[in-house]
Amino acid sequence: MKIFFDGGSRPATGMEVAIVVGGRSVVRRDLGPGSSMDAEWLALIEAMRHACEYQIVDPLLLGDAAAVIAQASGSARCPPSCAGHLEMFRALPRPPGRVRIRYVKRSQNLAGIALARLHDR
Repeated sequence: MKIFFDGGSRPATGMEVAIVVGGRSVVRRDLGPGSSMDAEWLALIEAMRHACEYQIVDPLLLGDAAAVIAQASGSARCPPSCAGHLEMFRALPRPPGRVRIRYVKRSQNLAGIALARLHDR
């Protein structure tokens, strides 16, 4: 099953994350100050938590933050500023089956679209 994830950071409201799974979106706002990379990591962590909580078999986590995806997959070095996020991600329980993390274009990221719609209102 596909789980789309996206995170953002706004000066006035702080970080926010969204995931979309099975046509339903889950948005968490006011997560405190942080960079957009911090928010992307929090979104990936939220997607993994959701996959585990609902026992989604063979989840495919889809996001548009290429750097975070590469770091989480182990194909890129994680900068010290994000090491805590990587540790937290690795410590999470895993859902059944194989977890895959893949990049999608921003225009194809349903979670990013959900976040953008919140700000269009």
